[in-house]
Amino acid sequence: MPTPSMEDYIEQIYYLMEKKGFVTVTDIAEELEVHPSSVTKMIQKLDRSNFVDYEKYRGFVLTAKGKEVGKRLLYRHDLLEEFLEIIGVDEENIYNDVEGIEHHLSWNSIDRINDLVSYFKEDENRLKDLQKIQQTSKSKQITQEEK
Repeated sequence: MPTPSMEDYIEQIYYLMEKKGFVTVTDIAEELEVHPSSVTKMIQKLDRSNFVDYEKYRGFVLTAKGKEVGKRLLYRHDLLEEFLEIIGVDEENIYNDVEGIEHHLSWNSIDRINDLVSYFKEDENRLKDLQKIQQTSKSKQITQEEK
């Protein structure tokens, strides 16, 4: 099982591979806002755990295991973003909130969140009902703050 830090790297490598078709140490360093030397150390660690195949001075690629984990991690991230959007979290908070919670939820919780997202997406009226509840809640909060 990868650590949360390893998960961040695997997710980012998978995402960049899907987006660009290749990944460099510099790409990962820029995306994760870390030094390239830190990326190299993590790539070596991921190689030892069979998530990537790494050859010094030649680069790295995700293994089948790394691709499977990366796909699942990106799914989790995207699902949590969608969930927070549905429940009305302000857009400027969504990315940081997902980064803060994604490693702390069990896969069982992720599956239940998927069920809830699916429930709201199946019927537009459900989402409208939730938005009405949120609007009422915001109105009450504003009224209380004015007191």
